[in-house]
Amino acid sequence: MPISLTVAVEHFPIAGTFTISRGSKTTASVVTCRISDGAASGRGECVPYARYGESIESVLAEIEAIRSLIEDGMTRPALQQTMKAGAARNAVDCALWDIESKQSRKSVAALAGVADPAPLTTAYTISLAEPEEMMAQAAKFAHRALLKVKVGTADDASRIRAVRTGARDSKIILDANEGWTEDNLAAHFAICAENGIALVEQPLPAGRDEALAAIARPVPVCADESVHATEDLKGLLGRYDAVNIKLDKTGGLTEALRMRRAAEALGLKIMVGCMVGSSLAMAPAVLVAQGADFVDLDGPLLLVEDRSPGLRYEASLVFPPDASLWG
Repeated sequence: MPISLTVAVEHFPIAGTFTISRGSKTTASVVTCRISDGAASGRGECVPYARYGESIESVLAEIEAIRSLIEDGMTRPALQQTMKAGAARNAVDCALWDIESKQSRKSVAALAGVADPAPLTTAYTISLAEPEEMMAQAAKFAHRALLKVKVGTADDASRIRAVRTGARDSKIILDANEGWTEDNLAAHFAICAENGIALVEQPLPAGRDEALAAIARPVPVCADESVHATEDLKGLLGRYDAVNIKLDKTGGLTEALRMRRAAEALGLKIMVGCMVGSSLAMAPAVLVAQGADFVDLDGPLLLVEDRSPGLRYEASLVFPPDASLWG
């Protein structure tokens, strides 16, 4: 039967406000791609990110530009050569994995040649705010095994101490979102070490992170904005200790799996993260995140209401998706 492509924009209100060093938002706007052959269909979701020059409109245009190729039966390998890495390719790539799974009656894990996924401990994100508010939020979620805390101001010392006071037993990741500078880097690293921070994400702006190679790093440092695809990895060596793999950056599951293998071969620790999206966006990432050093797939937990069916979350665990959701 003929293949059809459907693309839709969906909006998911965020519970409260999600704030990082670059700004705040109250809604997660996503693009959903569905590919159907009349008997089976596959879905993928992406989150356009303005930091990377993306918008809902640009992502829709990218997908529409290859509509005829998709409806003529484009394969995943061909997709990698046709579209650039980014959110648009992510939605299409994940939809192609999903429909192949449905057509073959095999799980995506089986198709990818990896072990069946198991539950994972995921981080829960604390938004950037004044120290007292961040302490209160950390205390509210101190029962969680892993917290990811948004920082990225000129003086985050009080915020780091506040969240550690609020959550004395949780493992803590800090995400500066490029908000620190060469001048305050050493002081912030010292505070991190003093407070037992497990990882610091992207402290300096991408492209202006040379100082990381010339300074002692008492806490492991993870690249996020500085890395998108496999070809970026070698440029991280000497500056970063870990890499954050996000499907909206890699352009889908296909490249994410390739990138993880390459990163591990280079001795980099693995973090698998997400944008703020629904369970459909997280589901493929659960596969990539198996055995990762750090997992940050809490997007649905930040929403007022997730899509149904969604991923199952219990305490700090996220469970693999049911085939009715994806894969």
